[in-house]
Amino acid sequence: MITAGLREAGWRVSENTVAKLMAEQGLAARSKRRRKSTTRPGRGRWRAPDLVKRQFPATRLNCKWYGDGTEIPTDEGKLHLVSVMEAASRRILGFTLSEHHDAAAAYGALAMAVTVRGGQVPGVIMHTDQGSEYTARAFQGACQRLSIAQSMGRPGSALDNAVIESWHSTLEFELRRMEHFATKAAARAKVAAWIEDYNTKRRHSACQMMPPARYEQLLAAGEAA
Repeated sequence: MITAGLREAGWRVSENTVAKLMAEQGLAARSKRRRKSTTRPGRGRWRAPDLVKRQFPATRLNCKWYGDGTEIPTDEGKLHLVSVMEAASRRILGFTLSEHHDAAAAYGALAMAVTVRGGQVPGVIMHTDQGSEYTARAFQGACQRLSIAQSMGRPGSALDNAVIESWHSTLEFELRRMEHFATKAAARAKVAAWIEDYNTKRRHSACQMMPPARYEQLLAAGEAA
């Protein structure tokens, strides 16, 4: 990521040189840690089939979306962040920060994502875990109205939704561990700003070391390799 930034700025430098300089300064890439699950299994019998089966990448937009939630702690109590990610560009299309872990929060994130895409996304696969917010009839009904195909991984298997799990790991390392939120209002503002920076500024290895929003422009123009 650092090498890509230097090259874009006009420097002629190799990854080995950057790695050597980082080592001399005691800098290293972060190690990945397993995220604590916040999934609340749905009590109903209905479950969507797994339409992804760990085939996470997509070569075109609006083919696969991933959804999941995580907790944002504050001194006033927890907020629940629910997000929707575009598989092809890793862009966060929609999110909600709610005091409740429920179907309304999941629907809010989905509605924001659909709005960003112009209001019509027929045929997109919405892949999630089997949390109660996604098995709820209200969320099912929203997907049916929008012609979105629900997909779900196996119970208790974080690897079945690994792409957005990885994003939550990034958020934990780059935001939650670095910031202390005294109020829920402060958390809402900071998380929203961080997501905007992630989408528009942060380089991603799955996007040819470009930010997700810029990579989407290449995909839309048919120029991505």
